[in-house]
Amino acid sequence: MKKIKQAFKDRLWLGVIVVGLLAGLIGGGIALGINNLVQHHEEVASTRVPTGSNKSGGTKVNKNKADLNGEASQAYKSVQGAVVSVINKQKVQQSNGTLGIFGYGNSSANGSSSSSSNDNKLETASEGSGVIYKKSGDSAYVVTNNHVVKGSNALQVILSNGKKVNADLVGADSATDLAVLKINAKNVKTIASFGNSNSIVPGQDVLAIGSPMGSEYANTVTKGIISAKDRTLKAGTDGTLTSVIQTDAAINSGNSGGPLINMAGQVIGINSMKLSSDTQGSSVEGIGFAIPSNEVVTIINQLIKDGKITRPSLGISMVDLSNVTSDQQQSVLKLPTSVSKGVVIMDVNSGSVADTAGLKKYDVITKLGDTQITDTGSLKAALYKYKVGETAKVTYYHDGQEHTATLHLTKSADTTSTDDSQQENN
Repeated sequence: MKKIKQAFKDRLWLGVIVVGLLAGLIGGGIALGINNLVQHHEEVASTRVPTGSNKSGGTKVNKNKADLNGEASQAYKSVQGAVVSVINKQKVQQSNGTLGIFGYGNSSANGSSSSSSNDNKLETASEGSGVIYKKSGDSAYVVTNNHVVKGSNALQVILSNGKKVNADLVGADSATDLAVLKINAKNVKTIASFGNSNSIVPGQDVLAIGSPMGSEYANTVTKGIISAKDRTLKAGTDGTLTSVIQTDAAINSGNSGGPLINMAGQVIGINSMKLSSDTQGSSVEGIGFAIPSNEVVTIINQLIKDGKITRPSLGISMVDLSNVTSDQQQSVLKLPTSVSKGVVIMDVNSGSVADTAGLKKYDVITKLGDTQITDTGSLKAALYKYKVGETAKVTYYHDGQEHTATLHLTKSADTTSTDDSQQENN
């Protein structure tokens, strides 16, 4: 009997325990469900768009806390009035007649067509930039790039105030890609000054000012730094090597001829070109070039004085040694294998500087003064450092033997390419 009672008690307590566990689980589930429901309600309430009318106003413009007279702004203001747009106008051939299948023409009785020309009409061929750097009496002078004014039949300048004036070409130099224009000084209020380009350093802040993509965007200013002080590039139409300033200030088509200025507002370069792609055709950004101000001043002073640049000439036609095959270098030029770079003389003008010095056809120039000659561009760059009337030592190979001679640079001539693109004159 006792065993039966004890078993009954044990089963009773087991039931109580089970009921308690079930109640706990159910209670916890209900609590968790209620908690999730409350949390969901709070999330919906926090993201619901409020109802009610929209009240207008209330927002205001606050006082500008930026420095409006910073170094860059002051530099721009000091020279902005001297920056101009340059318009290159050229003649366009016009024809009389009606528009037919093959263009304009006059139909004749037999069905053939003929055309007659009207007077040539001047139209804008290109636009660039420039900067006014000098006033003298009633005249003001603008420096720009030679490629901006090349081929022009007429030139116009748009001043910073929007006034358009006619311009005369004083002189141009293809080797340095510089040109000087003259305009009436009546409306000129600001003159730019030049700083010493030898004193610039990489990392220095600069501004480029001009008319990118044309006069519609005149007096656009972009900011950057000097990326490199002394880059050697081929410039001008004759491929002469020249030293230029590299900058990452944005320079686009139309900026050519405009000034590159330092934070004091001084012109330290004339913007001339940019890289748009590398040798693999990839897009390139932030690589622009400017002609150093020290070279600019030397060239424009001579253009003002003489209307042209006088440089010494050797009186030869030449090709790069790299364009001559290895077999010909050995069999014709008889060069030692140690000589791999230089300039080959293809012809010598009678009575020229080279002729007087004893240089002959197929001689190979490897050094001028202290400069190693690698190609025609480096030879011109080295030669153009001398003035007419000076002397220079030249190192060359004749029949495989090294020689030196003294060049008396008494002759001058323009550098012109021949019909053969691989052969140049100097």
